[in-house]
Amino acid sequence: MLSDLMGAGILMAYYLVICVSLPTLLKHRLNMPTELARKMQHVAYSFSIFILLNLFSAWYMAVGAAFLLVLLAYPALLLIERSSFYIRFFVDRNTRGGELRKQLIYVQLSFAILIFIYWGVLGTRWHYIVAVAVMAWGFGDAAAALVGKAFGRHRVIHKYIEKAKTYEGTGAMILVAGIALFFTLLCYAGKPWYLSLLVAFIVAPVCGVVELFSRRGTDTLTVPLSAAALLMPLIYLLSFLGW
Repeated sequence: MLSDLMGAGILMAYYLVICVSLPTLLKHRLNMPTELARKMQHVAYSFSIFILLNLFSAWYMAVGAAFLLVLLAYPALLLIERSSFYIRFFVDRNTRGGELRKQLIYVQLSFAILIFIYWGVLGTRWHYIVAVAVMAWGFGDAAAALVGKAFGRHRVIHKYIEKAKTYEGTGAMILVAGIALFFTLLCYAGKPWYLSLLVAFIVAPVCGVVELFSRRGTDTLTVPLSAAALLMPLIYLLSFLGW
């Protein structure tokens, strides 16, 4: 119980310092572009999954900490987001606020669903799937947005795709998500390099396509969930075949 309380405290401190204060400071002091600060924030969100997976004694304690974070942070953001301080310093691309609150819910809901399935239901044997899927989203989404905005010249035209998506951004998503998948499988899950490489090669394009068709920030949910849904049967199959 004490370790769970310490884990919850570390989680709250991590979000306050790394996910909120650091991007805010960089944006204000270094005049960092808002989009770069936003995506730095998203990558920081993704790294918090390791706190949830490693500092809690049971899956339900980790899920409880995720929801506690929402219960504490959501009303605080709602209270201050109309203030001049929030508008000037916080990383929120909506002038009226609300994006941070929405992403807070999406991120923690995504984490909670993944932890419930791949730790609570399937057991600790599969809980590394959560980290792999989240890393694919965190780094891949950041690459898609930054490369797409900086170098995107060829828009993907489709009625179910938001107008800002580009082939360059999707290519960056696939490449960087694949790298994140490979290194997380290799270093965190302890999988052989050849299996990690093959899995990354298969799963990363799926992440890119899912991100392409996700609308209004829902890729925070759709990308890690779809990645995890493909990762488990794929790794199981390759392991069964002797990989």
